[in-house]
Amino acid sequence: MKESYAALGGRFEYLNSDCGYEKWSQYLIETLKGLGAGMSGVDIGCGNGYFTRALYKAGKDMRGVDVSPEMLNKARQLASAKGVRAEFLLGDITKLKLTRRVDFAVAVNDCLNYVPPQKLAAAFSHVAGCLKPGGAFIFDISTEYKLKNVLGNNLFAEDLDDITYLWFNSFSGDRVTMDITVFTPAGGGLFKREEERHVQYVHRVPEVTRALEGAGFEVLRTEGHLGAPLKEDSLRANFICTLSKR
Repeated sequence: MKESYAALGGRFEYLNSDCGYEKWSQYLIETLKGLGAGMSGVDIGCGNGYFTRALYKAGKDMRGVDVSPEMLNKARQLASAKGVRAEFLLGDITKLKLTRRVDFAVAVNDCLNYVPPQKLAAAFSHVAGCLKPGGAFIFDISTEYKLKNVLGNNLFAEDLDDITYLWFNSFSGDRVTMDITVFTPAGGGLFKREEERHVQYVHRVPEVTRALEGAGFEVLRTEGHLGAPLKEDSLRANFICTLSKR
């Protein structure tokens, strides 16, 4: 069993092309604008780099960070093809370090769900250490409702021309374990089979807020996806924060 995104890392953006990347990017750009965020930023858990590229095109000085080498290889390819001069770095949010502080950080599309609850405080402290005083931090989590009722104990599958995957989920305690089998053409009518495991953890809004405040952040507001009202059955919760200037 391989690590998360060893097989899917190079195809993540392609497989998620229906998630509304353009609207999601505009939400980030407008939210950062509303916070008066500066020009330098880091996209944590950048994946194949869509949001890194979008923020760069909006005039930001960007770097992307991810734990998956496969994700980053594709991110660099896509950035080069689209003339985006962003830096892509291998890194873990729970150990994150940058050579210089930036004006804002974003962590979009479940990055924080991959962080175990006992490491959440460390993750936020490391983000704080990468930001200038007053810096903005915008991130989302998939809610407990989504992990339990949408992902948990369900099977998903997709059969495309160049990739097929089977996605088996099991919810237990504070996490959903996802075992994914991937088939890709290997030539001569043969297919390459790879397996990888993902684990996403439940994080509840009050617990996340306490961890943020402990790291020196002020939570300005929480909201649903793209700024919708946050409800009991919301699939995502967004946190809009700034780092204390003290």
